[in-house]
Amino acid sequence: MSAVVEDTAVQDTEARFGAPGDTAPGNTAAGGAAAGGRGRPARRPRPLTWHNVCDVDDLEAGWGEAAWIGSGQIALFRLADGTVHATDHRCPATGAHVMARGIVGGRSTDAGTVATVASPLHKQVYRLDSGECLNAPELRLAVHPVRVEDGHVWVGVSL
Repeated sequence: MSAVVEDTAVQDTEARFGAPGDTAPGNTAAGGAAAGGRGRPARRPRPLTWHNVCDVDDLEAGWGEAAWIGSGQIALFRLADGTVHATDHRCPATGAHVMARGIVGGRSTDAGTVATVASPLHKQVYRLDSGECLNAPELRLAVHPVRVEDGHVWVGVSL
């Protein structure tokens, strides 16, 4: 696994969050419940910075790999169908940086099978698409958008 190359970071603000001045999806200009009921709009999501983390061929299907992005750690997972997911490497339940060593699998839902990773420490199971913990709803694993271009894995993280 190669280290992150900082000079390949690219900001992607308007494509992800709209033009400057737009409110975030679901927010209202008038305030109300979407803005926390305080009469002012909710904060805009932070723009993403895209990082070229590795080549897709560096990732083995069914296994996780850890990588540094700036001062943070992420876990990358390549599934058997070739899709790649990125999450925080830090386990929400324990704070240990172990998620790349989690057990990759899937769970059946009403909408079909979803890709999951189970923490290697206490086996909490998280959806790779949303970070939702399936056996401890109070926990959530941060997930990051991924795109694969020309064989390179790019991960978007908030500034």
